[in-house]
Amino acid sequence: GSEETTLYNMVAAYAMFANGGERVRPTLVDRVQDRYGKTIFRHDQRDCVDCDDPGIPADRGPRIVSDRERVINAVTAYQLTSMLEGVVKRGTASGVIKLPVPVAGKTGTTNDARDVWFIGFTSNLVAGCYIGHDQPRGLGRSAYGSSLCGPVFQEFMAKAVEKYGGAPFELPPGGHFIKIDRYSGARLTDDAEGDNVVAEYFRDGEEPIFGLMYDGGFAMGRDLDLYQAGERENVQEVTTSTGEKARVGGKASFGSMSSGGLY
Repeated sequence: GSEETTLYNMVAAYAMFANGGERVRPTLVDRVQDRYGKTIFRHDQRDCVDCDDPGIPADRGPRIVSDRERVINAVTAYQLTSMLEGVVKRGTASGVIKLPVPVAGKTGTTNDARDVWFIGFTSNLVAGCYIGHDQPRGLGRSAYGSSLCGPVFQEFMAKAVEKYGGAPFELPPGGHFIKIDRYSGARLTDDAEGDNVVAEYFRDGEEPIFGLMYDGGFAMGRDLDLYQAGERENVQEVTTSTGEKARVGGKASFGSMSSGGLY
């Protein structure tokens, strides 16, 4: 089941994806100085190796040594980031979030649209949006994380990126990219191209086996139904990048198995 949480905690959790898996402890006070400009409190306790070195090149910032607790493996954090980029590129946030720098995130809509969310991040900024009533009740039939929180995130981050910029997400060692078919999950050749081709980052030694598929992607038996009553009418047949046919379900609805998917 699921538990209640806060926007504060959600943004802190997503920050760990953005920084490669290190714990982030949010604060409302970054630094306190006395009347003479001496710092008497600093939230960030990381060591700056060469901040006092006047010979630092103009095109390089000082080196910061992190002492934060690692809570997620760096490769795992990047894989999650890559999947969340897919939400913005081709998922529920596509067409809503359009920033000039790489961005990842996830929409969220609870049962009966009582709450809607969007938590997203660039390489150096994390932000979240929550919309809901103090006493939970539905927000309306057209209320979704993408339609309500998406524009809020877009407007805020567009201004923030103008000031703070952004860059590609840092790629950790220990893995490599493999092109796969987004519908079948089959491994493709390195020169494969097309709308259904995506490059995913796999940990070394955990590459997908070409041609091995599970029904619905859940490793379930063939005799188990993956659709709710009434959803089969929306199933359509598509042609994958390998020329094979695949059956794809319709748009996820509340209560369906697919409602919890990334896209």
